[in-house]
This record gives sequence, structure tokens and C-alpha cells, in this order.
Amino acid sequence: MSEISFSSDQKAVLVKAIQAWFAEELDQEIGSFPAEFLMDFFTEKIGAYYYNQGLQDAQQIFSERIEHIGEAIYELEQPLELER
Repeated sequence: MSEISFSSDQKAVLVKAIQAWFAEELDQEIGSFPAEFLMDFFTEKIGAYYYNQGLQDAQQIFSERIEHIGEAIYELEQPLELER
């Protein structure tokens, strides 16, 4: 599996979200470095669970769409006059 990583812009958004959550939910301020360390911790320790669930969700959607495509192709078949 490839490493889960974020761009600088994405990290900045995530760090701000962590800081806002700490302020709103815990009534505590957290600096950008501790917030980034916390984000890195969660990314490393539990990120794969979210990543794998996303892959499973995508696989389910893909399977459903392939099934619909198969049905649509079947509906396009022409009747045959000569059947054995």
C-alpha cells in the first residue's frame, strides 16, 4: 500500500479543522505544530482503515455499475429467428 499523504494546502486545511474542533468541542487552543502532529498520528495509525473502507465503497459502486452495464448490453441483444 502506498503511504497516505496530503499536499501542503490539504494539510493546512486539516490543521485548521483540528484547531477549530479543539476550540469548539474542548474549549482549548492547540497550536499548528501539535495539530499537525495529531493529524500525522491519526493518518499513520488509523488512516488505513478509512482508506480501505473507501476502496471497499468504490468496489461496491463499481460492481453495481458493471452489473447495470451487463443488463443494458443484454437488453440490446436482437432476437434470433433460428434457434437450435
